[in-house]
Amino acid sequence: MKSSATDEVQALYQKLLDAWNNRNARGMAELFIEDGESIGFDGSQSIGQDEIFSHLKPIFEHHPTAKFVSKVKGVHFLTSDIAILRAIAGMIPPGQSDINPKVNTHQTLVAVKSEGNWRIKLFQNTPAQFHGRPELVEQMTEELRELL
Repeated sequence: MKSSATDEVQALYQKLLDAWNNRNARGMAELFIEDGESIGFDGSQSIGQDEIFSHLKPIFEHHPTAKFVSKVKGVHFLTSDIAILRAIAGMIPPGQSDINPKVNTHQTLVAVKSEGNWRIKLFQNTPAQFHGRPELVEQMTEELRELL
């Protein structure tokens, strides 16, 4: 049985993905602590809520973004107030119904509990391209397709 803290960290992660899927830059940025950090799929780094918002806003305004489908692989607590969540994610391009395997990703979220609330310290989105190992791309894609 999952602990309530595990559920809370997973809910924080889901709020992050929901904000992305709803193209809500402010909503995403507000999930981070003041000096939180986001490292995007392309390696771009944003530090602090304002910078995270400023980075995401034009993406949502000028690009039709794909929706995330994800599966949490684990939540590990370093202390009762610090957790690391690991997940895999795929993206469904606008107007399509299947995952684009070329943009599968490993996602890592470091969450901290402050004043009773879980917030994001670090979110990192790392491409899962598995160079030279297409079977691993297919395996991850199939695991994510089960969620569709």
